[in-house]
This record gives sequence, structure tokens and C-alpha cells, in this order.
Amino acid sequence: MEHDWATLDLHRAARTGDPEVVYGAGKTPEQVLTLLHDLHEAHPDRAVLATRLTPEAHDVIAAALPEATLDAVARTVTYGPLPEPHGTVAVIAAGTSDGPVAAEAAVTVRAFGARAERITDVGVAGIHRILEARPRFADADALIVIAGMEGALPSVVGGLVGIPLVAVPTSVGYGANFGGLSALLGMLNSCAPGVVVVNIDNGFGAGVHAARIARAVGAQAGR
Repeated sequence: MEHDWATLDLHRAARTGDPEVVYGAGKTPEQVLTLLHDLHEAHPDRAVLATRLTPEAHDVIAAALPEATLDAVARTVTYGPLPEPHGTVAVIAAGTSDGPVAAEAAVTVRAFGARAERITDVGVAGIHRILEARPRFADADALIVIAGMEGALPSVVGGLVGIPLVAVPTSVGYGANFGGLSALLGMLNSCAPGVVVVNIDNGFGAGVHAARIARAVGAQAGR
């Protein structure tokens, strides 16, 4: 498909190991569809990903590409074969309200070549829940920890295991949460060593970071 409103970076996979991803917000459904089509043509052996789909884009893509995999919660679509996974990322979310960000992170992890293990509703308001869940993430190669409110969960998890951890603040919370700013600052000020932080609601960025760690470790270990 020819278009004059976007120039795709078709060499990104050669430079970084991963093809360009379509950021759907601010684009029309037709633009997202065209970009997905062109990326798929350039990388037919590897799934291409679009994030932050509008409901309208979701419907258009579902009708035009029935073989694509859409996730309404994550607001994503993957088109083409997913890579063979190497390594495991545990995606840990404090609450159900963090679900869209956690789902985006998990889809991204899988599209970028690692396995994703979802662990949900383990926020610090019931501290026993994350303690009980520890066996499920203690052997992961990388962690994504997602929380809103005051953003305390990554500090707790970072004190339980010595696994590379990327924290994701979400915009979940009441007024003094300031749209995720309180969680962001809480995570940036974590006293647990080894915690790195991405931007508010950025499940995609966390997924890329963690997947690249996990797949490198997993490939080296032969798993």
C-alpha cells in the first residue's frame, strides 16, 4: 500500500532485532491498518505489533485482518507469527484496575520474543498476596511490576527477589495520585536496589525492556 503520510523504519529489525511498532493513538483506523499491512509485508516471518488501538481501529482491523490477534483489554493487535519464546517475564499487577497496562505489557513481551506469566491482584493492601505469589515469579528472568495509587508494589517485590525489575506506574488512583505522578515518584524513590522505572501507563516500554533481558538470558541458557 502506498501512502505519503508516514515513512516506515523498515531497517529497525536489522539494527535492533525487532521491527517497528505502530502506536495507534492519534492515527485513523485506516492509517493503522495500512502501517500493519506494510510492516507485515516487510517482516512476513515475524509478528508486527500495534498498540493503543481505538475501538474504531479495533473493529476495522478485526474485519480486514481476521488472521490477526486482537486484545481489547490491551488495546493491541499482533499480525504474523509470534517468535519462538526464550526466557520468562513475570508481569505482576497490583490490582484489576491496572489490567489494561498489564495486558499491554504481556502482549509486548510475547511479541518481542519472551514468555509472559501474568500475576494479578497482589497489591500491598493485602501484603500476604504477593508473599504467597513469590514462588510464581522467583525463577523468572525479568519482572514487570505495575501499580497505581502510591506505587509501593515494586519496592516490595524488589526486596523479595534479585531479578531485574522494571516498574510501571499507572494513572489509577484518586485525586492526589495526580494521574499517576505519585506512583511514578514513589517508584523513582524506591529503596529497593535494581528497580528501574518507565513512564506512566507505559506497559509497552516495560514489555520491550523486560523481554530483551529475558530472551537473552533464556537463549543463553537454552530455554
